[in-house]
Amino acid sequence: MSDRCRLLTLNAAHGRGLSLYQGFLSKSRLLRNVDALARFLTEAEADLVALQEVDGDSHWNKRLDLPAMLAAKSDYPYALLGVNTRRSGLLHLSYGNALLSRYAVERWENRPFGNAALGEKGFLYAEVRAGRRTLPVAVVHLCYKSPSRRRSQVARLMEFLDARGEASAPVVCGDFNAPASDTDDAVREMLESLRARFGDYRIHPVDVPTFHALHPRRRLDFVFLPAAYRVLSCEVPRVLLSDHLPVIVDFEIP
Repeated sequence: MSDRCRLLTLNAAHGRGLSLYQGFLSKSRLLRNVDALARFLTEAEADLVALQEVDGDSHWNKRLDLPAMLAAKSDYPYALLGVNTRRSGLLHLSYGNALLSRYAVERWENRPFGNAALGEKGFLYAEVRAGRRTLPVAVVHLCYKSPSRRRSQVARLMEFLDARGEASAPVVCGDFNAPASDTDDAVREMLESLRARFGDYRIHPVDVPTFHALHPRRRLDFVFLPAAYRVLSCEVPRVLLSDHLPVIVDFEIP
């Protein structure tokens, strides 16, 4: 028998919507953006929501705790925030990746790739109880500047996954800031590394761009699934909640 799961991944752009910078927005405007995102998550009915660029307590988004607010408004019992950028003082920052889950969280941890005071990336790893099985999930956000740095970050993630021993194959998703077509960049590196360690994998979406949301031309946001998982559907809704479009994948866990 199989268990079904619906996963949604989205770079939430700090809740700024299509604005250039969240610090330019009023608190009321940010709250409206959060409400719009929460309505979409409620309608999407995903079991797991993987978010990148989400804040817990930052000066530029009026100290709104986005994962907690979205979980409360969209009825998710579990909200995890993995902080990759943390800065104290007047211009305090606390943001990274998040996972909202309808499944019970058995364990989780977060790994920043470095310690930059601004723009640091990383991954959040969680094991959730999906039906009768433990499902490992990694929410990833990679560097946007350097292909070599992205490949190094993929290697860091794989070292972490290797250290788990004989755990089952993970679902990996997020904003990779690289196209799948580039054979010398992070997406191809991720795919080959997962295949070498866990067996065959597939990338979703196959051919639908996710960035920029207004006029999407590039496919930067992905879900990596073991080939043994049967994909029931994959869609990229044209919703203007961020500069990225969300990816929603329905699949069966064999």
